[in-house]
Amino acid sequence: MTVSIARRTGLRAVVAVAASACLLAGCSTTGGTDTGSTGSAGGGTYTIWDPYPQFDDGADWVKLLQKCGTDAGVTVKRTAYDTSDLTNKALLAAQQSNSPDVLIVDNPVVSTLADAGVLTTTEEMKVDTAAISPNLLAAGQIGGKAYGIPIGANTLALYYNKAVLTAAGVDPATVKDWASLTAALNKVKATGKKGITFSAIGTEEGSFQFLPWFWGSGANLTKLDSPEGVSALTLWTDWLKNGLAPNSVIGNTQTTSWQEFATGQFAFAENGTWQLGNAKKAGFDYGIIPIPSKAGGTAPAPTGGEFVTAPVQKDTGRYATTQKLIACLSSADNAYTTDTTLSYIAATDAVQTKQVAANAELKVWVEAVKAAKGRTSDNLGTKYPKISQPLWTGFQAALSGGKSPQDAFTAAQSTAAAATK
Repeated sequence: MTVSIARRTGLRAVVAVAASACLLAGCSTTGGTDTGSTGSAGGGTYTIWDPYPQFDDGADWVKLLQKCGTDAGVTVKRTAYDTSDLTNKALLAAQQSNSPDVLIVDNPVVSTLADAGVLTTTEEMKVDTAAISPNLLAAGQIGGKAYGIPIGANTLALYYNKAVLTAAGVDPATVKDWASLTAALNKVKATGKKGITFSAIGTEEGSFQFLPWFWGSGANLTKLDSPEGVSALTLWTDWLKNGLAPNSVIGNTQTTSWQEFATGQFAFAENGTWQLGNAKKAGFDYGIIPIPSKAGGTAPAPTGGEFVTAPVQKDTGRYATTQKLIACLSSADNAYTTDTTLSYIAATDAVQTKQVAANAELKVWVEAVKAAKGRTSDNLGTKYPKISQPLWTGFQAALSGGKSPQDAFTAAQSTAAAATK
């Protein structure tokens, strides 16, 4: 497959931005030890880049990559990068016609790479997406075309402290909407304990945590200042104003928010599947419920997790083996093992059922993932980052008391609209 002149021009522009960002951040712009793709369809070496530097060569994940290579009759050369660095590496490698054969990236990045002409489509690669949950696949789609498949997903829900709720006379099963959640927080406050903690920091982490409330109000990211969107911000600001959430949320990351919950003083914490291990070590009984929508039901929370993608290659004869590698990584048995290792919920119903059978605690997370949506869904693609920054700037202004929720999101919408023209 060839890249059109227009797409190549777009790639050069995106790479220039990436290179500038790298210079400002002090990151390296060179490739890995062996970033080239050597060999041919009949054998040789195939390169895989992933964002899991925490796994060394002895890890099950790396062993799986090697096994998939062996099964496909090739040698796999794996290089791991930090998530923040991987996008720049991929863009620069594409400009140099030196892309890896398989690239595993955070799902919001897929649209950036696809828009730059870096990735093939699943149709071109003959990757079967029929069993993938549509809401998860959507995070990697632009204009109706899919540019990869999710390796799994994580998302957000509400952890709760059973002892704190019991002392306040709150049955977590009654928390079904915003009104019942706020009523529960007021009961907890009356006992001298604290209500809810979350991350509202002025970064993508903050936007990630705000989205379930924003989407749960019925709002759309193309209209930040809608009455529904303002009602979501009003919910957060009222919680702070009434002492139901601490002012520390303004600077909380998801990690520091969890640390607050782990003190045992809070009734609820908004956090993700990745905290399950820490929850077991917290020293108190906990439970998990979905984040409620304003009017009831489960709110759509954003999906985290990576996509397995296939970058464009000059030698299209390599694609047949690349397809085998992707099929191996996404097979039901391998997906189950990988998702368990990463604390992810699988992207297919069959593997999700297997996960719940092995660990009933995952049932609520499967429900949350089924209701979740990608941040770049709704065909937002590369527009999402240009909306997310005004979004977090807006809720930061309101939570700090600098602006009313309406004024904060009116300004945010103006900025987002100008940036996405």
